[in-house]
Amino acid sequence: MRRHFTRQQRAVVVGGVLCFVVVLVVLQLWLLTATMNAWLGGDDAVVWPALGASALCLALNVGLLRYIF
Repeated sequence: MRRHFTRQQRAVVVGGVLCFVVVLVVLQLWLLTATMNAWLGGDDAVVWPALGASALCLALNVGLLRYIF
């Protein structure tokens, strides 16, 4: 049996999910900035772990946004 949420409950869930999405997007932007700074400074060891972390953030964002829709 599937339970349907009221409009107010749905608004709270969507607001919470969107807060997590915003935090993850800001984290990705910071990660991009820090990675570019390190890479332009000559540190190539940071690039691949940063790519993995960014891909994980992307997967979490896609999953959260699919949950909303």
